[in-house]
Amino acid sequence: MGQRDGPEPEAKPLAWRAARTLPHALVIGGVLFDIGTPPAYTCAPFVNAAPLVAAPLHSLRGTAAIALAAVAASMSLTLYERADDAGQAMSEIVTVVVVSLLALGINRIARRSDQRLASARDIAETAQRAVLPSPAARIGGLRVAARYVAAEADARIGGDLYAVQDTPYGVRVIVGDVRGKGLEAVEAVAVVIGAFREAAEQERTLDALAARLERALRREGARRANLDQFEGFTTAVLAEMSATAPVLRLVNRGHPAPLLFHPDGRTSEAEPAVPALPLGMGDLGEWPDSVEEVEFPPGSTLLLFTDGVTEARDARGVFYDPRARLTGRQFKSPDVLLDTLVADVTRHSGGRTTDDMALLAIRRGDGRPHRGEASGTVTAARTAVRTAVDRRLESRAAPKCRPRTQ
Repeated sequence: MGQRDGPEPEAKPLAWRAARTLPHALVIGGVLFDIGTPPAYTCAPFVNAAPLVAAPLHSLRGTAAIALAAVAASMSLTLYERADDAGQAMSEIVTVVVVSLLALGINRIARRSDQRLASARDIAETAQRAVLPSPAARIGGLRVAARYVAAEADARIGGDLYAVQDTPYGVRVIVGDVRGKGLEAVEAVAVVIGAFREAAEQERTLDALAARLERALRREGARRANLDQFEGFTTAVLAEMSATAPVLRLVNRGHPAPLLFHPDGRTSEAEPAVPALPLGMGDLGEWPDSVEEVEFPPGSTLLLFTDGVTEARDARGVFYDPRARLTGRQFKSPDVLLDTLVADVTRHSGGRTTDDMALLAIRRGDGRPHRGEASGTVTAARTAVRTAVDRRLESRAAPKCRPRTQ
């Protein structure tokens, strides 16, 4: 999800940095204009505009400095050029002083608004990290990468979700999209992920796991009327895999089909054979979920995403097609795949995405455990063998009791 451990200062765009120099240019340009023109012309429009332009772009100290420079320039030039017209001279000086005071007030209001916005963004980002923590880079012998890309820069919280968990039945994954936005959607996301993490450890099959999620949404919808009635449903894909078996199991509940990138550059789409309703729509009908198996050979990468990817459109209204755009390309790691996808979607849409994107990429290696996992596996095996030997020796050394014969 491209999430960070803490907020970092964002790089300012070039246009913003150029705009910060405009107040200085207005003061300097006004002075040069006044010097190079006849006395009938005045630099007042340039100088008066400088503090107002500085107010939303600079700090209070910076705005005050530009305001003082504007007042000093206006006083010097006005008194020098219009020494014989004291009324007009004083009028121009009073005007720039009043405008400077207004600029300082505007700057104060703008800074407070920025602080409130920054606080709201921090709260939203903290809630997002709490609900959707970044998964480990390696889980159950599989390499994992995740991204959460908000449609708007200041809206870092929404209804898209993902979770990865290593269970006794393999690594299980969910990627979903709750209908709606805001805190109500986050509330539904928390319910789905909480139910998933509990059920993933207990249910033996994916269809049973999907049924548990359905019941959890129905239960929470009855307990909190605003959740189910306001949000309605959640599209989701459930997946199960391991680092040793070349099989991928999927249950799709009305979600965009995942993509599978093969080592030779081929791309296949895991489209469900039987469409199913999203989670939370069990009132419309109930039928068994279909667990489908797909080949997942070593070196393959599974890509799961929400409809923010497929609904991104270019200037002509053409939707983004991840399979057509990414087929034939080689990716060194799941992180590279997600970085490429995000950049390509942004390029296709011109940066005008209308929906959030939750992305999850999982690569299966050659079946051999990672160095850290190998050492842990060997240690566990040695411990198990040593325990078995100790028990065998104890059983041999212990005196055997036989029943006494009458």
